[in-house]
Amino acid sequence: MKPDIRGLDDIILFVDGFYKKVQQDELIGPIFNNAITDWPIHLEKMYKFWNAALFGVPRFKGNPLAKHAPLPIEARHFDRWLILFDQTIDAHFEGEMAVDAKKRAKLMAAMFLNRLNNMRGGPDKVIV
Repeated sequence: MKPDIRGLDDIILFVDGFYKKVQQDELIGPIFNNAITDWPIHLEKMYKFWNAALFGVPRFKGNPLAKHAPLPIEARHFDRWLILFDQTIDAHFEGEMAVDAKKRAKLMAAMFLNRLNNMRGGPDKVIV
């Protein structure tokens, strides 16, 4: 039986493992590698983000949607992101917090995709 996500050390484990997969992925790797110029700084932000999301530790500051808005990402990129995220969590953890992390990732992906699509408009939308 695998342990559940219990704190910052576990968050560091899954964030590092997840972003290693992201960097090497043929679909989303180039997007992330072009957008992120300092991986250690990005990883530190992600540790704080997930610590806030999962355990309510109020150290994260930032606007993730604004960082993602200019990127050429669409539904297939979010789908791959979720696959890699779930694989990473499942490789190391099981339990209530592991399930919660995957659920939160799915909710964030859906919200980001919806908001990005609304911001970008489309053939059926007029942006004035």
